[in-house]
Amino acid sequence: MNRIKSILKSRLTGNVAIAGVAALAVIYTIPHSTSGSNPVELALSRVSATGSATAAADNFQPGWDLANLDHARVDSWVKIFSTNPKVRSNFAVWLDRKPTYEPMISAKLTERDMPQDLIYLAMIESGFNPKAKSPAAAGGLWQFISETGKRYGLTVTKRVDERNQPAKATDAALSYLSDLHDRFGSWYLAAAAYNTGENRVGRIMRQVTGSEKGTDADYYRISTLLPKETQNYVPMMIAAARISKDPVRYGFPVDDISMTE
Repeated sequence: MNRIKSILKSRLTGNVAIAGVAALAVIYTIPHSTSGSNPVELALSRVSATGSATAAADNFQPGWDLANLDHARVDSWVKIFSTNPKVRSNFAVWLDRKPTYEPMISAKLTERDMPQDLIYLAMIESGFNPKAKSPAAAGGLWQFISETGKRYGLTVTKRVDERNQPAKATDAALSYLSDLHDRFGSWYLAAAAYNTGENRVGRIMRQVTGSEKGTDADYYRISTLLPKETQNYVPMMIAAARISKDPVRYGFPVDDISMTE
């Protein structure tokens, strides 16, 4: 409980980003299915229980290059980000920082022919704070742990930590995400693996679907078998994208944030 209170007091502008916001799921009611007693059956029933996650091919909308799948968890995070006073003020800071890093990230995504909407993964990871640190010792704009950062070419020592260098960290993160997409065939599943580890996602996908490769809708099929933070990870990313693409609609006046869409 003290941990929750400390998170609520935090501005989420320093050392706490995704870990702090994800913990808010403990406090707020996030709709989920309660049907079925077998975990696999529960995961498989999730889509029909929420009645909203549909095939990715039908959900690529103008202004989006990730599937904007409707889901109750996304709606819940949109509400939390836009209406809870503490979280809303933090989200406004994230929006304000976005133009500082968006041109660089966008250019690198374009070079690799990757979806521009992956910028919102960085948004929920660090709040666009290149010096952010998590309780799990992840660091930088893309919140790499030391081992993964080194695996993707970053120098991480006591004297030099390239996780905190936005351009180099972005190159590493996009390489990692590209590898995850090649393995799982879905950006939603790649994002889940980025958060909780590729082997865990691969194991659960094989258990539920019989194959590691899947679709964006499969993220919701396996969601209840993932850790709590990862169950909220993609919904948070899509919620952040929805608000960022139309901030005025959600009560964030453009005049109050240094951004243009």
